[in-house]
Amino acid sequence: MNQFQFPSSGSSGAGGVMLALVAIAVAIAMITIIWLVATYNRFVRLRQHIREAWGNIDVELKRRYDLIPNLVQTVKGYAAHERETLELIVRLRAQAVASTGDAQSQSRDEEQLCMGLRRLFAVAERYPQLRADAHFRELMQELALTEDRIAAARRFFNGNVRELNALREQFPTSIIASRFGFTHESFFELSSEAERVVPRFELQSAQAR
Repeated sequence: MNQFQFPSSGSSGAGGVMLALVAIAVAIAMITIIWLVATYNRFVRLRQHIREAWGNIDVELKRRYDLIPNLVQTVKGYAAHERETLELIVRLRAQAVASTGDAQSQSRDEEQLCMGLRRLFAVAERYPQLRADAHFRELMQELALTEDRIAAARRFFNGNVRELNALREQFPTSIIASRFGFTHESFFELSSEAERVVPRFELQSAQAR
């Protein structure tokens, strides 16, 4: 009599099913881990971009702060009696320099400063000799370049803030944000009226005369 027995087809099939289930479970676990790592790294990358962009904004804001005292002194040389406007600019600059809140709170101080500068430029328009002054034109050009760099850095900053905040609100990426402490970021925005404070047309006209 033959003593060797072959496993039944039923037990073989059950083993195959178990192996398949294990393989599926492993695959799902691997996909989940890969997604978790990729999502976390995406949050980290966006946060780093936001910090870098804010650093660029901060550098250009400080450049603007450094230019303003020279601008005030130059205007004062031709329009010393415009005391109220000059004192306003000095006060708004000091307020902006001292601002240490989030981007949203700082943007409010910057907007007030920009509107104050707009007022100063309106004063300068009434003084042809001031607009023809070489130092004044140089300062205006520097401010124009600084505003361009601030605007570019602000667009990059706000774009990354928008993407990070969207990920925080969407499911399931919101789980990663909550688990690893990726907080809501504030936009750095100015009103359309305050975005461009340097009167390029008037500056070019002054240069042409």
